[in-house]
Amino acid sequence: MYLAYLKSKPIKMKKITLFAALVGLFITAQAQDKITNKEGSAYEFTVVSDIEATEVQSQGRTGTCWSFSALSFIESEIMRMGGGKHELSEMFIVRNTYADKAEKYVRMHGYLNFGPGGAFHDVSEMIKAHGIVPLEVYTGKPANEEVFNHGEMDHVLHGMVKAVVDAEQRTLTPLWKPAYEAVLDTYLGEIPKTFSYKGAEFTPKSFANSVKFNADDYVFISSYTHHPFYEDFIIEVQDNWMMKSVYNIPMDEMIEVIDHALLNDFSIAWASDVSEKGFSFRDGLALVPLDGAKIKKSGTDNKNFSDAGAAKESTVFEAPCQEKEITQEMRQLAFDNYETTDDHGMHMTGIVKDQNDKKYYIIKNSWGTDNNDCDGYFYASQAFVEYKTMDIMLHKDALPKALRKKLGIK
Repeated sequence: MYLAYLKSKPIKMKKITLFAALVGLFITAQAQDKITNKEGSAYEFTVVSDIEATEVQSQGRTGTCWSFSALSFIESEIMRMGGGKHELSEMFIVRNTYADKAEKYVRMHGYLNFGPGGAFHDVSEMIKAHGIVPLEVYTGKPANEEVFNHGEMDHVLHGMVKAVVDAEQRTLTPLWKPAYEAVLDTYLGEIPKTFSYKGAEFTPKSFANSVKFNADDYVFISSYTHHPFYEDFIIEVQDNWMMKSVYNIPMDEMIEVIDHALLNDFSIAWASDVSEKGFSFRDGLALVPLDGAKIKKSGTDNKNFSDAGAAKESTVFEAPCQEKEITQEMRQLAFDNYETTDDHGMHMTGIVKDQNDKKYYIIKNSWGTDNNDCDGYFYASQAFVEYKTMDIMLHKDALPKALRKKLGIK
């Protein structure tokens, strides 16, 4: 049995016989003893925290992990706050982001990163500005395609905005916007102004209000020494086209925030570098092993990011290994010399410990359910999270009270 088959939450029982309770505890204990990262592995994980999440989705051949991961996080937040279970439309966010990004690109005379990548801020800001819709209302697949593939669309859209900026007449006409919007409508579908869902009528904004998601309740945390701690700064990554800020805290406190949140039923949107040799989605693990140089990559997997889904060969994925001890200085150096890059957005939903009492985080990915034995999840060691986290998004109530006060978050 793998975590994939154990994702249902413990039953919260008000009335139950003692016998049934004891049987349930026995079954749970037996199941926990068998949680591992893949078939035949010697890793034995025990669940410490496991927060409810919606089903794993696939971003397909797109660079839209930021939308999939942030919306998965928001779906869990809605459930946590009693708003029910909803699958939200990732492509509604992508569609609106592309429109807003194009306008900014043109206003910046082309001096802006324009591409499929994005950040968690994009999702919260798009919901604030445009609302949100359920997945069943807006799939982003107008031709009913099986999987998302934005290769052609990305090139067409970039070509359009570049042509607008480079136009010889130098004075822009008002026609480029509707032309650009028409291309988005063709590839992703027209955005519904109103829709029916579960017996009620909504607009995108009224639906966002109905699920009680308030973008202003969420904070963004990072940890780098080139800016002062306990202040906010604009994180310098290419996909931060909105130039949004994150709060800067020491690495150890960032881990304390993560643990405090996950142990109190708050999940986390997690942005990380996944190009490390110790990241192996197929093996269900992300590690920073001492002998990382000995890991061999077998084949490629370009349908995902930077071959991060390629097969890896090493004993570190077969049994618990010794990892590097991560320091604030190591983390900073990796960011400064481009070893840590803004690769991928994911959803952190819990904590497990191995048989040696070492901590790992449960990570929900957006690469579908068929590419590993964890049904689309994997386990990231604390060392990996310390080393490779770019930033996190979480509810302000998930912060320890002392830190929240120190950052001046009301």
